[in-house]
Amino acid sequence: MPNTAITIKSLEKKGVLDEITNVISSYGVNISYTHLFIEKNNLGSINLELESIDNIEQLISDIKSIDAVQSVEIHGSLNDIYGKRIIIFGGGAQVSQVAMGAITEADRHNIRGERISIDTIPLVGEEDIAEAVEALSRLPRVSALVLAGSLMGGKIAEAISNVKSEHDLTVISLNMPGSVTEVADLVISDPIQAGVMAVMSIADTAIFDIKKLKKNKF
Repeated sequence: MPNTAITIKSLEKKGVLDEITNVISSYGVNISYTHLFIEKNNLGSINLELESIDNIEQLISDIKSIDAVQSVEIHGSLNDIYGKRIIIFGGGAQVSQVAMGAITEADRHNIRGERISIDTIPLVGEEDIAEAVEALSRLPRVSALVLAGSLMGGKIAEAISNVKSEHDLTVISLNMPGSVTEVADLVISDPIQAGVMAVMSIADTAIFDIKKLKKNKF
């Protein structure tokens, strides 16, 4: 059964989140994703994705019965709307070249029914990139990471190993000096091809097995 996403608008009041999660827990439903923020009108917006619930109408009714709750809306799951996500880290023109390859390839697969999005952020420096890699574990829907730079290693390689030990993440690196190439699943010299293969590695509509290419350099 697909995930169900709901948005709850509530008064900004202590204990509201506890009340909501207690109601959801009483249904034996797992919360797979949550995002909370305060809107301009000081209402709290609580976005939740719920796994395998077959009595959503009754659950919503019970949530609405909480005094502080103003409204509850049902949405499609972010996985269904935006699908898988590829992140590109690095600096200079190589980032844009990787993005070009990834966006072009994603377009081909999205036409066939995939949902693959591409995010890029120009970053330089070991500390900043390592911090960004560690933060991937807190981002939803990330399926692949591409590292595009001229020298990466040290804390960046450690961060990649840590994230990969806890999450199913494909890591592709450009062929560059540094220990990052030792922890990547695939090392590619051409940035456009790196973007293309990042998409192919996560697309259900691609006939591609990265495990057969693992540790090879192209």
